[in-house]
Amino acid sequence: MLSLSSTFSLSKLVPLEAVLFDVDGTLCDSDPLHYYAFREMLQEINFNDGVPITEEFFVKNIAGKHNEDIALLLFPDDLQRGLKFMDDKEAMFRRLASEQLKPVNGIYKLKKWVEDHGLKRAAVTNAPRANAELMISLLGLSDFFDAVILGDDCERAKPHPEPYLKALEALNVSKDHTFVCEDSVSGIKAGVAAGMPVIGLTTRNPEHLLIEAKPTLIIKDYEDAKLWTALEELDKQEATVKPAA
Repeated sequence: MLSLSSTFSLSKLVPLEAVLFDVDGTLCDSDPLHYYAFREMLQEINFNDGVPITEEFFVKNIAGKHNEDIALLLFPDDLQRGLKFMDDKEAMFRRLASEQLKPVNGIYKLKKWVEDHGLKRAAVTNAPRANAELMISLLGLSDFFDAVILGDDCERAKPHPEPYLKALEALNVSKDHTFVCEDSVSGIKAGVAAGMPVIGLTTRNPEHLLIEAKPTLIIKDYEDAKLWTALEELDKQEATVKPAA
């Protein structure tokens, strides 16, 4: 898998202050559980004449989007029905997640790097609060994050930049010294619009779709050598600008 630029570097962020993370698909591989819940429940109510939705439909229309936007897409003539459906779907997702949720490869390696560097960190998600809190807790990351920013707490959710701008404000850090980890087109667009470099993960969404949102770098997961090359370059740059003790 190729990076988007052979000259990619995080060095311009020195001194690095913070890292912002999406949750679904970025901390954990949750999209298969969401897809399963949507597919089963939509088929039950005879959506699309009872033909199960495809993974392609899920990626294009649902993944990474805020629930109200999904409700409007699926039930354009009955938003209240759509919102009720989404509540029921999220309850099913939480049951599945409690038994099957898996972390994205390498997330604990990056967690240690962030902690060792004393960086601030926030989770920034379009997920409902109950989902976000459950996933972060199941992953053992409840004490890792200094802040959790929800789309529900913003006037406009991703792909609008407001959730990421709110995270910068909550952490009291600059966009010029922060990078974002994301896995969806919606989320990458939000981070880019907030003025930060975004590392895109191809956890479930295909690279050709993510590229359209203009991430700075695309990686398979947090074990990807391209990520660690970029972080090593950042460390070297930090060392050159740090005053001698």
